[in-house]
Parts: sequence; structure tokens; C-alpha cells
Amino acid sequence: MAKVDILVPCHNYARYLEQCMRSVLTQSVTDIRVLIIDDCSADESVAVAERLAREDPRVSVIAHRTNWGHIATFNEGIAWAQSDYFLLLSADDALAPGALRRACAVLDAQPEVVLVCGDSPQFRDAFPQAADVASPEVKIWAGQDYLARCCAEVWNPISTPSAIVRTAAQKAVGGYRPYLPHSGDLEMWLRLATHGDVAQLSCAQAFYRVHDVNMHFAWFHDFLVNDRELRRAFESFFQDAAPRIRDCDALRRRCSQRLAERGIWWAYQKLRRLQLRGAVDCLRYASSVWHDRPEQEASLMKLSELLAPVRYAVGERQRRRRVARPAVLSAPSRA
Repeated sequence: MAKVDILVPCHNYARYLEQCMRSVLTQSVTDIRVLIIDDCSADESVAVAERLAREDPRVSVIAHRTNWGHIATFNEGIAWAQSDYFLLLSADDALAPGALRRACAVLDAQPEVVLVCGDSPQFRDAFPQAADVASPEVKIWAGQDYLARCCAEVWNPISTPSAIVRTAAQKAVGGYRPYLPHSGDLEMWLRLATHGDVAQLSCAQAFYRVHDVNMHFAWFHDFLVNDRELRRAFESFFQDAAPRIRDCDALRRRCSQRLAERGIWWAYQKLRRLQLRGAVDCLRYASSVWHDRPEQEASLMKLSELLAPVRYAVGERQRRRRVARPAVLSAPSRA
């Protein structure tokens, strides 16, 4: 039977930790190890974690005396992992019933798969009720196809609490990048896809808790904040993993086109709201991505530099409308 190592990073989440751990320790896969790393919490997190460790020998605890930050904490857990599969589950999130069993079944049966993910419904107060799905549909993306999809859409289709990876692949790609504190998960999935395939299950694999201090909501509240982080993640990926990427230049260009297109349309939306400063910032961002240069070097005084990304954005919008438009059925002929 496959073994699973689970890292539970915790920082001031004492109020959530026990519910998170209950979702892990009641999984039908029992051959697990759980490491709670408390990153110098100011609340009762360490006390809760140590009590949980006393109650279940599968649980161990590391308590930082100083705050390392989440990236260093994640990488400490990756260094600790040694079982067949690995999961990083934040202390404010939770696993869905049967999640480990379903993911292990795919990884056991498909040796080319390095990452299994699924849905991660959001919740705030009431814990979601979800059935233990026995046999969900499984869609397997070849690694290169997954990369092409991400570059075409420029988004992160995988929620971290649902992502269970093959530990050997995790060790091969290394840890999270310290310079990507807010988009490191996306960049990690891209790197993993250069080492194998990605499997997606058609059911809830985890639950993502929404609350006032979520890192996601604290940082990704604005288009430019979000897309600048996405750009940094993709640029880091292409720089570091280029030798392992087929058609690297084409994928990089597709990604830049999509980012620039988004910048153009956000500038248009801000102009409609008479938010002129915001519109200028979005246009400068779009121009810098399109021409592959830093934002501070993008000059809007050269209107010719905006013609190509604007023309591309309009063309893509028209193309999508044609694709989405339902076909017109001709009237049946009468005999």
C-alpha cells in the first residue's frame, strides 16, 4: 500500500487546526505521516498541535522559534518528505472524504502521472458536506498539453489543498521559489508537468476556507497585482525549465499574448469608469508584456507600440464571439 506524507503548515490558525487534522486522520488511507510545522504562531497553535501529536502517533510537530515565512516552511516540509506521495495542506483548509484513497489509486495505476488534483469548494463557516465518491471520472493531461493549456489561458487551474504529488517528482523539481511568495504554487505545477502527466478528478478533493486573512484575498484583490504575479511565475518557469519544454518559444509567446490581451481589456474597463490612472497602468503593463521588457521601460508616448497588442486583443475577442455564437439552423425543406 502506498504511503503518504502530509505537511500542515500553521501560523496563527489554532482555531482551524483541529478540523483540518480531523479531515486528514479520518481518511481511509491509514499509512500516512503528518508533520505540523508551526511558524512562530502567537496563538495556541503549538498547544493544539502537540495535543494532536500525543493523541495520534502518526502526527509530529516542529515549532519555529522565529517566523520563517511560508515558502521556507513549505520547503522544510518537502525536505522532510520521504513516502511515495506528498501533500501540502494549509491548517485552515481540509481534505474531502476519500481524497487520499482516490489520489493514491490514480498514482498507483498511472506511473506517468506526477500530480493528482480535484475540485476545492470554498467555505467560510459551516464545513461542507461531501460524499465519499468511490469512482470519479479521471482526466489525464499529458504534461505538455497541461503546459499549453496554462499558457493559453494564463491561470492556475489547480488549488493547492487538492494537489497530491509523487514525492520523487517533487524532489526532482525542488522546492518553492522564495522570490514567488504569491504565485509559487502555479510555478510548481508547471515544473511538475515537465516531469510527467497531470490527473484531474471530477469530484471535491479538498475544501478551501475563505476568511479575512487569506493570503489569496489579501494579495489578489486587483488585476495588476494578480497578473504581475502570474507574469513572474511564468517568466521564472520559462527561464529555469526551458530545456525540458517542447516548443518553449511558442508557449512563451502565447503566454505573453494572453497576458497583454488581459491588460488591454482591463484598461478598457477602467476607461469606461473614467479611472484614467488605472487605465494608463494597465496599458503600460500590456505593452511591457507584449514587447518583453520591464514595465518602467514601457513608454505610452510611442502609440505604435500599443497597436499590435490592441489589434491582437480585439481579434481574439471577435474570434471568441464567433466560436461562442450558436450555429443558425436552416429551416427544413418541404417536400
